[in-house]
Amino acid sequence: MASTETKTTDARAEGDAQIASVEAGLDALETSAVSRTSVRQTLVGKVLPPVVAVAVLLVVWQALITFKIVDDPSKLPSPADVGGEFKDAWLEGKLLGYVWTSVSRGLLGFLFALAIGTPLGLLVARVKFVRAAIGPILSGLQSLPSVAWVPPAVIWLGLDNRMMYAVILLGAVPSIANGLVSGIDQVPPLFLRAGRTMGATGLKGAWHIVLPASLPGYLAGLKQGWAFSWRSLMAAEIIATSPDLGIGLGALLENGRNTSSMSMVFEAILLILFVGIAIDLLIFSPLERRVLRSRGLLVKG
Repeated sequence: MASTETKTTDARAEGDAQIASVEAGLDALETSAVSRTSVRQTLVGKVLPPVVAVAVLLVVWQALITFKIVDDPSKLPSPADVGGEFKDAWLEGKLLGYVWTSVSRGLLGFLFALAIGTPLGLLVARVKFVRAAIGPILSGLQSLPSVAWVPPAVIWLGLDNRMMYAVILLGAVPSIANGLVSGIDQVPPLFLRAGRTMGATGLKGAWHIVLPASLPGYLAGLKQGWAFSWRSLMAAEIIATSPDLGIGLGALLENGRNTSSMSMVFEAILLILFVGIAIDLLIFSPLERRVLRSRGLLVKG
């Protein structure tokens, strides 16, 4: 009897030791997951690669000029010429104005598209008749080039900011709505049944169950919607120019073409590229990392 009790005690102790070992391993994993990235790791892993890429691009660009591979400044200006264009615009106090004119329009138009595309996506995803009726139309609008909306928008609304916002909405709303529909389609039915069991139906179910569960697909739709809205705005600014509209980045690009100033064209292209990258890095990438991390799909460390 004593021998049996001893064996039971030893087995229990061994089991407790194994449980403790597993708990320690889980604690270690959790600790490593929440540990902060050092400044050096951030610089080496995130800052250094794009800096090196830009440096290599500048070296290749300058080499094309130095070795006269492209010796026509009207086709390819030197980095110094483009830098001089930036300097002149800055000294004249116009550079930030170019950027702000386009960014303010783009962000405000995107917010309007967000307010329209989100309920529209919920409606299409949850109501079968609406989905059958306008689902294909949304997909068709998403594939339609945004520049096609500029001429009718000018005719309907004239050369003012209303035309700009209309083009942005027509470019961004279908992408946002389709992204939300795709995200909702991927929500496990078990989540919806559990929500209904707990009384989360109608708007309450959409807010507390459907939207959080569909967030990854919805966020992808938002990123695509911003890309479409930014491209739509650039197309509208290039085609529709007026003193009342001010000079945004698209208008700056068109002015460079009209004056045959390739340095101004490159200035506008670089600014458009910079704004697109900055919005993604400052807004959408942090949101995406936060969503993925909250679902255990991204380990911080």
